[in-house]
Amino acid sequence: MSFPKPGTLGALRKEVDAGRVPRRPVKTEIRENLIRKLRANDTLFPGIVGYDESVVPQIVNAILSRHNFILLGLRGQAKSRILRALISLLDEALPVVPGCEIHDDPLAPLCAACRKRIAQAGNDLPIEWLPRDARYVEKLATPDVTIADMIGDLDPIKAARASLQLSDEMTMHYGLVPRANRGVFAINELPDLAGKIQVGLFNILQEGDVQIKGYPVRLPLDLLMVFSANPEDYTARGKIITPLKDRIGSEIRTHYPVSRHHAMQITQQEAWTVRDGVELQLVVPEFVREVVEEVAFQARQDQKIDKRSGVSQRLPISLLENVVSNAERRALATGESVAVPRVTDIYAALPAITGKFELEYEGELKGADNVARELIRTSVGNVFSGWYPTADLRQVTEWFDLGGTLHVDDSLSAAELLARTAEVQGLQDLAREARLGKKPSDPMLAAGVDFVLEGMYAQRKISRSDEGQFQAAEQVKRAPRMAQDPLAEREIPNLGNKKKYYN
Repeated sequence: MSFPKPGTLGALRKEVDAGRVPRRPVKTEIRENLIRKLRANDTLFPGIVGYDESVVPQIVNAILSRHNFILLGLRGQAKSRILRALISLLDEALPVVPGCEIHDDPLAPLCAACRKRIAQAGNDLPIEWLPRDARYVEKLATPDVTIADMIGDLDPIKAARASLQLSDEMTMHYGLVPRANRGVFAINELPDLAGKIQVGLFNILQEGDVQIKGYPVRLPLDLLMVFSANPEDYTARGKIITPLKDRIGSEIRTHYPVSRHHAMQITQQEAWTVRDGVELQLVVPEFVREVVEEVAFQARQDQKIDKRSGVSQRLPISLLENVVSNAERRALATGESVAVPRVTDIYAALPAITGKFELEYEGELKGADNVARELIRTSVGNVFSGWYPTADLRQVTEWFDLGGTLHVDDSLSAAELLARTAEVQGLQDLAREARLGKKPSDPMLAAGVDFVLEGMYAQRKISRSDEGQFQAAEQVKRAPRMAQDPLAEREIPNLGNKKKYYN
């Protein structure tokens, strides 16, 4: 909201009296700016995807009710981003007393220093305009946070320098909460805050004031208090004490994306896939994006993964970045001008998966790498079924049933991959059905061929031995070449499926 910005206290008083500069509590300010955005049908929280029908309406209700609120949800559910987006609901600038630590209102100062300055300068007092970004204060709760950090303390050094008694109001050192006066104060991971510090927030939430070190001066702060936390019963690090929860106006639950479409939007928005400084054209096939996203969906419902810990949306973001990097590495090594990620590259990106989830006992026995491989295989199978719901795969499976062998290396150039798979009847025709365009380039067609092979393996129409040998689905045995040559290349643990042999 734009309005005149007078430079002195006298000019400010005239503008306020004329109604050209609004003067209102911060919760009312945010409420009125929200109403203005709702009427204009503006986007309330840019970059927040999938919450339009669930979380956003609840946040709107909380703001319209002038509530302090808390966002409860597992990691990677955009809680911090939503809290930071509240800045956009503040006015562009706010008149404050210059140099005041608590952003005092020139027309109603709280601190003794500001009252003294206004009494001396009167209407000639200069006015400073505080931008909206400076009115948001965020604190990550940690067990070592003290009440002095949050509320404040008496400063003996300040008293000594100014020759003041410790009982003088001018000796107070303000903590983070008073410094957020006339703005938004956010606490992330509230359960990690020690119980006695949570008690210190009671008065702020209920009466809107603080007392510093028992000093008999109340500061009636003007604040919107917002919090984020994992659900209380999902964490062993701490809990939100009941009286504090009772004082928080609204409790809003966040969630992971409910559809693959929404999840892909988030990943595309957040992942670093536009690589600067390398003269390579990057094209990511849609089916690769879907498989990457499906890995996270499968992980969230896998019994071997701890659901209480959650699987963050950072998993597909990091995974897609690694997949793109593997395709970039291959294109640079083979001299190709276009880098097109393949499904095979997802197996090579295991390091972006294994650190993003906590395993249950069964998963620990199996190992993180094996769990991740199973997730990828299941994801490929699901996506492949969606892309080829009625495809006739008999030509390809018959070729393998008749003893055909296919050696596929994830470092092969597109031209060499297509040359090796050309003899498999119907394979490249199936690949062209994967919406690759009317005249797909060799790298894109190679990605389609790889998708079909991996999809058939995921659906158990062809099979792969532990050594990386792929065979007809009825047979899972050590490949003859591997048996005869003990020095033949084998699959290297933790590095994805570097070599593949389709039989």
